[in-house]
Amino acid sequence: METTRAGRPRLTERRRPGSTAREEILDAAGELFTTRGYASTSTRAIAEAVGIRQASLYHYFKTKDELLSALLHQTVTPTLAFLSDLHTDDPSAAQCLHALAAFDGAQLLTSRWNLGALYLLPELREARLATFWTERERLRLAYLELSREILTSTGVADDAADLPFRLVESLVNMWSRPPQPDYATLAGHVGDACLRVLGITDDALAALRIGTGDYLARFEPVW
Repeated sequence: METTRAGRPRLTERRRPGSTAREEILDAAGELFTTRGYASTSTRAIAEAVGIRQASLYHYFKTKDELLSALLHQTVTPTLAFLSDLHTDDPSAAQCLHALAAFDGAQLLTSRWNLGALYLLPELREARLATFWTERERLRLAYLELSREILTSTGVADDAADLPFRLVESLVNMWSRPPQPDYATLAGHVGDACLRVLGITDDALAALRIGTGDYLARFEPVW
């Protein structure tokens, strides 16, 4: 059960989605970082957007870097969990990559705020985000390993191995508010594109789409 400190009451009624103050703070930070910019957003502005005192915000996040790190983790942690679930079935590399790209793409497209756009922040290289960079690299290497395994059978040049990861990340440029109603279809198209650039034919994609649908339904994604 969430508790509050004596002497630090809310300034207003709850105004953000979320079951805890921490979730509300992250929602406000996500909105302000992606609309005003990271450097232009103060912790005071975030606290005011939630309706709490600035001192109360520091109970959950000591710095803006901590807030940024928590938001960035939301862009990779669910996908890594989904990938772990995939591995329990040991699907083919092509099936695994298609499902991974579709899930990852849908996560980016349906985020309440365009958190993937935070990757483009110039401050990202300076902020203390070691744990996020570690997780993102794990995800990138997973894409790369699957891509290279596929390339051994298709004969496409190894230079293409990094393209699927980049294709999925490009979806941050297609995010809209509210989320696009047909996001699942768009994410599926990206999954198709990831395999086409590796040399997988359209004939093979039909079966992969069915398998991906089964995996997404089983995992019960949160979007």
